[in-house]
Amino acid sequence: MYKKSQQLGFCSPPRQLALPFTYCPRFVCSEFISAPSNAAARAWLGINQNIRSVPDWPDKRLALWGDSGTGKTHLLQIWAQRESALFLPGSVFAKTHSVNWLEKLRENWVQALIIDDADMVENAQALLHILNLAKELSLPVVLSGQLPPARWGLDLPDLTSRLRAITAVQINPAEDELLRILLLRLLAERQLVVSSSMIDWLIIRLPRTAFSIREAVNRLDKAAMEEGGGITRGLAIRVLSDLLAFYVQQPSDKESDLFLFSNQ
Repeated sequence: MYKKSQQLGFCSPPRQLALPFTYCPRFVCSEFISAPSNAAARAWLGINQNIRSVPDWPDKRLALWGDSGTGKTHLLQIWAQRESALFLPGSVFAKTHSVNWLEKLRENWVQALIIDDADMVENAQALLHILNLAKELSLPVVLSGQLPPARWGLDLPDLTSRLRAITAVQINPAEDELLRILLLRLLAERQLVVSSSMIDWLIIRLPRTAFSIREAVNRLDKAAMEEGGGITRGLAIRVLSDLLAFYVQQPSDKESDLFLFSNQ
């Protein structure tokens, strides 16, 4: 026999289980968002051009640096496909890893080398070894990091001198229009339907970084799946409170929902 509350329909609706499917971005040329902030990097890599810019790099080495989420990995994936480059994340240069696999550089198909997040390398000796091997094989090398190579703080003098000599090109913080396009694209990729007014509401309140935009969409997607509803201001305030705190409310702003922060 059912309880009275169940008969009257007062049961709490079951929460939908969000399956742990990892979102995988598509690093293809057609989906890269060109903007003034990444123009210098695109020019040095020769992206959107029909010529190779590698011969212009001093010692055939280049470093891209900028904040997380500014498109470094996307650009390097595009360049890797075009130039038949071996793409390595900096995490593979761990102190406990063997460097024997670095001989993969000698394979015939490898025409260049990319080390993404090179500022996260733990095994400085392995990084020095692969840079020397690439030079021996006359392979162009591109590295990326959040800071210029001269500020990576690696404690190997020979490696430090080589990194200081690399041409470093910055990817600047994203422009507002770029952030809006990124937000729309990330929502579309997850098939999330969001009103234009909600888009405007998020854009003016989130921190002006690509990383924050990606983090916000990830949280909204997960919460919407769990609760089985749409993306509303209430949902955003609940799951993005630390990010939305970036927004400073003006005295003339009549919206009251942001005052919820002071009552939590």
